[in-house]
Amino acid sequence: MQHPLRISRKIEYGMRAMIFLASQPPERTVPFREIARRMDVPQDFLAKILKILVAGKLVRSTRGAHGGYTLAKPARELSFLDVIEAVEGPVNVNVCQGPDRHDACKMSRGCTMYGVWQLGQERMLEVYRGTTLDTLAMSDLRAPQAEGLSLAVVASA
Repeated sequence: MQHPLRISRKIEYGMRAMIFLASQPPERTVPFREIARRMDVPQDFLAKILKILVAGKLVRSTRGAHGGYTLAKPARELSFLDVIEAVEGPVNVNVCQGPDRHDACKMSRGCTMYGVWQLGQERMLEVYRGTTLDTLAMSDLRAPQAEGLSLAVVASA
């Protein structure tokens, strides 16, 4: 059973791809297979996630022999929250924090938990909003790596 506050694989893999792209020179277009291999993300799943990131205008795609993906904006202008919301939509820690909160929970008007959920969400969003991709870029990702490199090896560097 998945814990309700756990970040989905879709978000994790989207974030891995975005960190990889943020680690590249801005003029470099990266084939999706390279992103998948270097960041240990299943290719089929990554292809779907990259389409979502392109539709969300966080990533640009280029077709052709030298095609691939690049960030649509400088890494310093893209936040952790931008990626999460592009991949999964708005973040709400509880149904009472969402746009339909009064329809989703009959107790929301007098609930004593509401303030705690709201504070938790505000603090979480503050961290996600304040963390930009340029601060997450990894210099070890710039140089070509051996086949089968895992994210754990890169992250420990």
